[in-house]
Amino acid sequence: MKNFLPTITLTLLAPVFAFAGEAEIRAAQSSIRNQIEAFRAGDDARAYTYAAPNIRELFPTVDRFMEMVTRGYQPVYRPRSFTFGKAIEPDVTTVVQRVLTTGPNGKSHEAVYTLKRQPDGTYRISAVSLREAADLAI
Repeated sequence: MKNFLPTITLTLLAPVFAFAGEAEIRAAQSSIRNQIEAFRAGDDARAYTYAAPNIRELFPTVDRFMEMVTRGYQPVYRPRSFTFGKAIEPDVTTVVQRVLTTGPNGKSHEAVYTLKRQPDGTYRISAVSLREAADLAI
């Protein structure tokens, strides 16, 4: 009987933790989606708002940020399509989200976004790694 209570407590708490993770992943996906939509709309200033402070330090103006994006990230800057893949939470403030995209040239890519939770609770993009699908071990 002694072990019965901890088992019930853990069982009751498990769904709460799973739900919190799902909410955080949805929030991170929303930031990614909103940034891509801003890129598509030509709203560079709005797209820049989804960049985390570490990115804003490296690219302190919208123009410098957009120069970096347009030079190296066409598959997420002007995707024909994109879909969310697997997401993980390596810690309580980070979401790593896989995004499968078809670039403007028709080639498939995988973009791995790292997002950090900010003090206000929002998720901002702190890194993006991009690879062509031909480079992936599927």
